[in-house]
Amino acid sequence: MQIAWLFPGQGSQTVGMALDVASEFPTAAELLKRADDALGFPLSRIMAEGPEEELRLTANAQPAILTASLMVLEALRGALPSLTPTVAAGHSLGEYTALVAAGVLTFEDAVKLVRHRGEAMQLAVPDGIGTMAALLACSPELAERACKEASQGEIVSPANFNAPGQVVIAGTVAAVARACTIASEAGARPMPLKVSAPFHCALMQPAADAMKRALETIPLATPQFPVLSNVDALPHADREGTVSRLVAQVTATVQWERTLLAIAQLGITHAIEIGPGNVLTGCVKRTIKQVKPLTVGTLAQLRETATFFHATNAESTS
Repeated sequence: MQIAWLFPGQGSQTVGMALDVASEFPTAAELLKRADDALGFPLSRIMAEGPEEELRLTANAQPAILTASLMVLEALRGALPSLTPTVAAGHSLGEYTALVAAGVLTFEDAVKLVRHRGEAMQLAVPDGIGTMAALLACSPELAERACKEASQGEIVSPANFNAPGQVVIAGTVAAVARACTIASEAGARPMPLKVSAPFHCALMQPAADAMKRALETIPLATPQFPVLSNVDALPHADREGTVSRLVAQVTATVQWERTLLAIAQLGITHAIEIGPGNVLTGCVKRTIKQVKPLTVGTLAQLRETATFFHATNAESTS
């Protein structure tokens, strides 16, 4: 059995996420206190009580999702201590979570970094200037062509290649609208997204610059297992490569479909989405159908997954 750990990105947050696993696993609960101490404000209160509008703010959502995902990971490790991954990856923000899981970043450094990342991304583009849209039933080639034809001197580009037929684009409001029209005329189904900023496009360059400065001061350890980068689907190795990829990630397209294909080429049999939501599970089902997806974001899902692995191990040894 070859296992991949996958960690979700922004948009997966919900008020109360991971609190059920914290009630049974003290090491998961301890992460809430450590996050509050590292950040100097009660992130745990926002996670537990909301309101949803406050949790949704990019500067809050990013550290909250990272914390919740690692709380679930602590519970998973507690329930299945022998479960180790062959590889890990995370979608956008989730790449930082994966790097903590692999021991590259400390939890405290990561939660402060993604708080800074969220603030920088929110400040990079004034309200009303940029937006994002999903293009369903759309190939990467069509998305790139639509963006190129729609730019007309403005910024618009693919932000996420998530799965076959699912692309997200980002840029200025007018250019994104033009790209949606072009893609629609070619058979795609555009869907505007309610986002606070146009992530993963050139408009985010000020945030990339801010992250470069922040990452220069952070110690990075050698990964305990491979973590694939969003930028090129290659594993993080040395410090220089990790920093450059995390900086580039802010403005570059998230190559998630390519990352999943790289995971499948490693002979992965099971992919576990660890953290709130199930978006990445859906991507696995559409992209690498030979890999069995599992979702662990709640205590009930943790118990189901533990039962599954215990049963699988019993069958393999009988």
